[in-house]
Amino acid sequence: MTQALAFPMPSAVGDLDAYIRAANRFPLLTEKEEFDLASRFRKEDDLEAARQLVLSHLRLVVSIARGYLGYGLPHADLIQEGNIGLMKAVKRFDPDRGVRLVSFALHWIKAEIHEYIVRNWRLVKTATTKAQRKLFFNLRSMKSDSSTLLPAQVADIAHRLSVKPEDVVEMETRLSGRDLALEANDDEDEGFAPIAYLADASSEPTRVLEARARERLQGEGLQAALATLDPRSRRIIESRWLADDEAATLHELAAEFGVSAERIRQIEAKAMQKMRAALTPA
Repeated sequence: MTQALAFPMPSAVGDLDAYIRAANRFPLLTEKEEFDLASRFRKEDDLEAARQLVLSHLRLVVSIARGYLGYGLPHADLIQEGNIGLMKAVKRFDPDRGVRLVSFALHWIKAEIHEYIVRNWRLVKTATTKAQRKLFFNLRSMKSDSSTLLPAQVADIAHRLSVKPEDVVEMETRLSGRDLALEANDDEDEGFAPIAYLADASSEPTRVLEARARERLQGEGLQAALATLDPRSRRIIESRWLADDEAATLHELAAEFGVSAERIRQIEAKAMQKMRAALTPA
């Protein structure tokens, strides 16, 4: 597919208005034209057919990219990233599935733009989980104005996006933040610049060594301690203390193993005691 880039194409680098006018001049394809071109590319590796499919959908990328201008990144860069997604979509498009390219390409275009924003925008560098990304790309449009969300609005957005209310509040705080210079300008009081009071105590050598020891204990040490348990005890500890979601109750585990809840509690206490012994340095 990269060979298709050898064909002349308008570039969003330079005069953006001229690029948009050029993109809008490429005619839209009929369903039959699109099917024929996609078939030629898929079956015959016809790069000219792929080029025509890309050019006819450039206006779609421009339109989608415009919706992400609120993140403070150049429109031209968003378009270029969206074009990469469009070319990926053309490469993977199967006309025999009965779906138009415009519908298939939406996902690929948005995915590339999302990745570009995540790589380049400071506030998204901490939005690494699926829930955080969902919040980041939807919260702006779901707010009616720039004011702080009320508790009822937070609850509504959390419900609609299937995330926790506290995650909504945290992301709103990030989005409403502003950049702050680390060092003061020459004409400002240096004592009020963050560089004057943001000393990183965690970089002190003793604390670094302590942190590494804790991480090793929590990682390798925990796995070694779990390995000392029998399968039933390990299952109980993992379900009660290491579950990714909601921890299992004593009664749930009692039903699973066919014993009383008190017996599960005793097994748990004994397993915890054994793990503590394994984690304690000799």
